[in-house]
Amino acid sequence: MEKEFWDERWESNQTGWDVGHVSPPLKAYIDQLTDKSIRILIPGCGNAYEAQYLIEQGFTNIFIVEISQGAIDTFKTRYPDFPEAHIFHQDFFELNGDKKYDFIIEQTFFCAIQPEKRLDYAIKMKELIKPNGKLAGLMFDFPLTSGPPFGGSIEEYNTYFESRFTILKMERAHNSLEPRQGRELFVILKNQ
Repeated sequence: MEKEFWDERWESNQTGWDVGHVSPPLKAYIDQLTDKSIRILIPGCGNAYEAQYLIEQGFTNIFIVEISQGAIDTFKTRYPDFPEAHIFHQDFFELNGDKKYDFIIEQTFFCAIQPEKRLDYAIKMKELIKPNGKLAGLMFDFPLTSGPPFGGSIEEYNTYFESRFTILKMERAHNSLEPRQGRELFVILKNQ
C-alpha cells in the first residue's frame, strides 16, 4: 500500500478523507501561531488545504510532501505560484533528515500508513523536527481497523511518542467535524 495504491486512489477520485478545507482543530491551532517565518512541513499533504490556509495567513516557509503525483498535480493547479522547491514528491520516510522543521502538521497521514510503520513514523518525526519544535494535529481514536484509515488509541500512541517527545497534549478533540466527533485526538508533541 504505497505509491501505486495512493496514485490509484487519486486517479479514481476515491478521496473520502478529504473534507475540502482545513479541519477546525488545525485551523484553531494555526490561528494562535505568531511567527510567520517558521519552517512548516505537511507530510502526506493530499490536497494540502493546510498549506493553502497557512499561505492565506501569511506564513512563508511551508513545505509539503506527498507520494501521489495526482495529489501534487491537484495542489499545483490550485496554487501554481507555490515554490516548486517546497514540494517534495516522494515517500515521507525517505526525506532528508538534515533539513529540520519548527512545526510538522499531522492531518490524515499517520492513519494512512501501515500500522507496522508507526514506530518508523515516530523516529522520522524526531529526526525532522528541530529541538523544541512541535508535531501537532489529529490522530484517530477508534479500534485498529483494516484501513486505511487505521485507528489506534492513546495507549498505543504513547508507546511510540512518550520516550521521544514531551507530550503536551493528547486528548479528544473538542471541535472535530461532525462525522469525526468522538473519534479524533488532538496531539501536540514537543521534540526533546
